[in-house]
Amino acid sequence: MQVRIMLQIVGDDGTIGGTEEIAALTKVTEGAEDLGLSLAESKALLAAAQQRIVEAQVNGWLEKHRHCPISGRKLRCKGSYPVTFRTLFGDVQLKSPRFYVLKERQANGPATISPLTRLLPDHVAPERLYLETRWASLVPYAAAADLLADVLPVESGVNATTVRQHVLRAAERIEGDLAEQRASFTEGADSRDWDDLPVPDGRMVIGLDGGYIRDWRDRKKNFELIVGRSMPEDGEARYIGFVHGYDRKPQRRVIDHLRRQGFQADQDLTFITDGGEEVRSLAERISPCSEHVLDWLHITMRITVLRQFAQGLMHHDKDPGVATIDELRRIKWFLWHGNTYRASGAIDDLLLDLEALESRYPNLRRFRTAMREFRVYITSNEASLINYGERYRSGERISSAFVEATVNAVISKRFAKKQQMQWSRRGAHLLLQTRARTLDGSLRATFEHWYPGMMNDNNRGHRQAAA
Repeated sequence: MQVRIMLQIVGDDGTIGGTEEIAALTKVTEGAEDLGLSLAESKALLAAAQQRIVEAQVNGWLEKHRHCPISGRKLRCKGSYPVTFRTLFGDVQLKSPRFYVLKERQANGPATISPLTRLLPDHVAPERLYLETRWASLVPYAAAADLLADVLPVESGVNATTVRQHVLRAAERIEGDLAEQRASFTEGADSRDWDDLPVPDGRMVIGLDGGYIRDWRDRKKNFELIVGRSMPEDGEARYIGFVHGYDRKPQRRVIDHLRRQGFQADQDLTFITDGGEEVRSLAERISPCSEHVLDWLHITMRITVLRQFAQGLMHHDKDPGVATIDELRRIKWFLWHGNTYRASGAIDDLLLDLEALESRYPNLRRFRTAMREFRVYITSNEASLINYGERYRSGERISSAFVEATVNAVISKRFAKKQQMQWSRRGAHLLLQTRARTLDGSLRATFEHWYPGMMNDNNRGHRQAAA
């Protein structure tokens, strides 16, 4: 059986062009694998149709933009040069003509112009850029290139390097969309405007934590990525990430992230962190209604380590070991109930007892060091200690366990923590921007904002309703 596939293009004014054959197939039916189009045949068909369709669209667009915008006179053509337009269905080869500018207008500009550069500034179709960005945010660049080549007719125009360049270009555009530098929601705002704000939807919780990946420049060292997850009471969670030290204005990024999620200045905001200096500084002065809470999980982890030392001490000196375990239990109880004064006193007393203790326990020195570090940790975060028991009974979050899962989802599964992949700070930071939006489902909305034509009727209705 022979199949001929014809293409007929109708112009914007309703004129019908000629009918052209774009594919002729010979199908022999001997098994299930012979039914319908094969992947190779569908690729060839899509590539041929795409070439003809894009050519017709570009020719029509050039015809409309060949005239002087002031006088309306038709411009003379100087020649053309080849242009490659990368689309979802193959790389389309086009001719970009150059037109002479009218002499009376050459004094303040170039002698020739290429109108097609306005239509194709990036030489890549937005839909293809979106798919490359999405898949490269989930899997390695080479795997994303192979995936696209498997299902789309783009074998000759896609590789790991091209995909990486396109992804970083999209990420740089996301960076360019960030709002101006602001250290808090109240900076430059009039407090009287608060009376006009609607009633907030409820408390928003944002957890921040850090992870480390190997540095490409100095492969013996690692650098830190800070990632987080913000969760409103009613609404979808969103991810945020950046490279610590590379991003010079992290507070602006946090503010812009919260604004895109609908946060307003008079809304309650809770930061839950591990108490590190870097992430703790981000929570300062973001909003007058914000608070910083030291993660209970990290407190208990440190107390667990101290308890293991105390159990080792008990095997060598029973009475001091039992007394130390009881004292650690008291310290944990004080911290759970937010009694920072009693907790600090108990920590100081236990440290003095350990300093004066004489024992054959081989890890006593390490025990003392861990106890000193715990005292510094609690003292540095004293303002972030709350009544964890009361907040837990009221159903509010006291732990950043959800951020630990975020670190695994955002960092470990893409940056190959176990495989020790190496990254530049710029490459890791930019990829974090696209990966965060891919994971929380907001990447498509970002592209639709840049290219409104990508928005289908259903999405357009949802966006208008949300606005």
